[in-house]
Amino acid sequence: QLQLVESGGGLVQPGGSLRLSCAASGFTLDYYAIGWFRRAPGKEREGVSCISISDGSTYYADSVKGRFTISVDNTKNTVYLQMNSLTPEDTADYYCAAKDYYCSPNSRGYEYEYWGQGTQVTVSS
Repeated sequence: QLQLVESGGGLVQPGGSLRLSCAASGFTLDYYAIGWFRRAPGKEREGVSCISISDGSTYYADSVKGRFTISVDNTKNTVYLQMNSLTPEDTADYYCAAKDYYCSPNSRGYEYEYWGQGTQVTVSS
């Protein structure tokens, strides 16, 4: 059974860092793209970043570019989202999701077939 499990969320002060993990089970990541999405209270879901595992290409939303880094550890079948210089505007539930092969800046949530349960990130002093 294909499954994605996020972890690493929590409470952090503005300017702090967190690293989210997305562990895949039931399939290998080689032929998938993994995206990170977030949904803040009262807002629509937003695509944050994605990585195409086969060629390592990555994309970032403008709102996180330069602060977030997506990466993969194939030995652990896990994708990470390193989040630095966090602001209260980054507060949201974060989800990882998998789609076939490649992602692009135009990839939309409905294209992703498998989703994790989410992890909450709160940035507050």
